[in-house]
Amino acid sequence: MQYAAGLRRTATALAAAAAATALMTGCGPAGDTGAAARPSSPPAASGPAATPAGAATGGTGGSGGAGGSAGSSATGGTGGGGAKPTPSAPGGGGKAKACTIEDLEVSPAHQADVRPTGTGTGAVVISVKSRSTCTLLGFPQVAGAGNGSPDKNLPLATTNSGTAAPVSLTPGARAWTKLTFVNVQGEADGYCVSGSTPVVFPSLVIRVPGAGSHQIGMDDGQFAECDNKVTVTAFSATKPS
Repeated sequence: MQYAAGLRRTATALAAAAAATALMTGCGPAGDTGAAARPSSPPAASGPAATPAGAATGGTGGSGGAGGSAGSSATGGTGGGGAKPTPSAPGGGGKAKACTIEDLEVSPAHQADVRPTGTGTGAVVISVKSRSTCTLLGFPQVAGAGNGSPDKNLPLATTNSGTAAPVSLTPGARAWTKLTFVNVQGEADGYCVSGSTPVVFPSLVIRVPGAGSHQIGMDDGQFAECDNKVTVTAFSATKPS
């Protein structure tokens, strides 16, 4: 009986050992393979990094992709910060700044080739030269200079001719305007058709839109006109005749 009991204990021990061996065998290579397979799927935290296609079409949008979708990246992305060009940035399509008094140099007036019949000045062409890149727009204002006394300047009644358009200037480039006066008739001191007395100004004050007032003379002679009226064209990149 003791022998039989010993056999049963031995058999039980062998069965337990066999079961332990089988259990250890099941946790061997097959178990390692299963553990290696799980990381092949990216963890949730690395999900956004798996959307390079959307980031590629959006350029700088990739830097904002951590919290956004591929669709938002494709439209340029909002997470990149500063990725969108501003009007003043290169590529933004913005216009040059408006010309200021520091940007422009006004040349003396030159008698125009096309002017009203008479013996006075008739019409003159004036140019402005740019020192920097800027945009000029509008019509000049004109006054007869008060011989060094600005309070004695005589504004002329001005009529604008044509339509103003922006003139983009680079350093050294010029824009022109034409001033047409009521011309003096006759010889010597001449006369005005209206019956008024002709006026002669050694110089004029030209006010450039946004770019201050400039006193100029003529490159040949003085400004002789009637009725204190002038018709002006808008500044243009094309020199008037």
